[in-house]
Amino acid sequence: MTPQDKKYVRIWYWSGAALVFVILIIGGITRLTGSGLSITDWKPIMGIVPPVTESQWEAVFDQYKQFPEYQQVNRGMTLSEFKFIYFWEYLHRMAGRLLGIVFIVPFAWFLIKKKIDKKNIRRAFFLLLLGFGQAFLGWYMVMSGLVDVPRVSPYRLAAHLSLAFIIFGFCVWFALDLKEKHMKPVRSFPEMYVWGILFFVILSAQIVWGAFVAGHHAGHIYNTFPTMFGYWFPPELWLMEPILLNLIDNMVTVQWIHRVAGTLLILIGLGIWVRSYMLKTSFNVKKWALALLALLLTQYAIGVFTLVYHVPVWLGVLHQAFAMILFGVALGFLHFLRTGVESFEF
Repeated sequence: MTPQDKKYVRIWYWSGAALVFVILIIGGITRLTGSGLSITDWKPIMGIVPPVTESQWEAVFDQYKQFPEYQQVNRGMTLSEFKFIYFWEYLHRMAGRLLGIVFIVPFAWFLIKKKIDKKNIRRAFFLLLLGFGQAFLGWYMVMSGLVDVPRVSPYRLAAHLSLAFIIFGFCVWFALDLKEKHMKPVRSFPEMYVWGILFFVILSAQIVWGAFVAGHHAGHIYNTFPTMFGYWFPPELWLMEPILLNLIDNMVTVQWIHRVAGTLLILIGLGIWVRSYMLKTSFNVKKWALALLALLLTQYAIGVFTLVYHVPVWLGVLHQAFAMILFGVALGFLHFLRTGVESFEF
């Protein structure tokens, strides 16, 4: 590919990452406003057209009334209240469709004009496969809340959120790979790379457990910090049998793990920053380490406020969005340590 072609493909990858980030925000609002089960069918094509007339609205509202969420949670809801939750779920689905268009149309143009090499063709097909998988997984998640208990499966929610981060991460990494390399590699600091890998692995696990916290509504219990109503180890931590089930299905244990992992990340982030000076690394390594630590401390503070204020919508969404920003910066740091290419420029 020519440098100009690389630039266009790089912008395309960044556009995908940006749209995934926007969808994450909309999805967070959808979840926290209880809007995710308002549309009870999945029509990838026909679902583009929303209800317009009063009779159409009445029809979709009557359909919603047939499902457990209305019968057990929202009985007596007015049509105007239904329109509010319908809006967020509709917007979430439309944003997903827009991402598909933004991805497929430029990809087709790159192929026709032969402006993309074989390596990036393979990468694009891989992202396309992940995108289709995410669409099906989203509906599979919604289906779990349309029978019996009007709440989506925490496991399907965790899978859906995790796949969003995976797609975002690959878009970021592929975009960074296309940045022109004007610096010498910095792999002369292998310890920093190991620290970066460790941080990224624990951060990824923390994001998954954050999804479990959301899925189990675990942010609405033990709303004190730093202890959990005076306990460092709450008595309900290991109530379930078998004991390993507590790790993913006990809302107390899930929240406790999320707290502990967040604190561990702070310590590792601080360690990375300190070691960047002790090892006399370059200014750019120190800069990345400081950026990572600053974002991590900010995210930790947002998480604490989200908890103690019982998960208001705006704080819950901010916490989720900042997690993706931190995830992207951690990936950028790793990429820099591998290649010496530090810039997020387009």
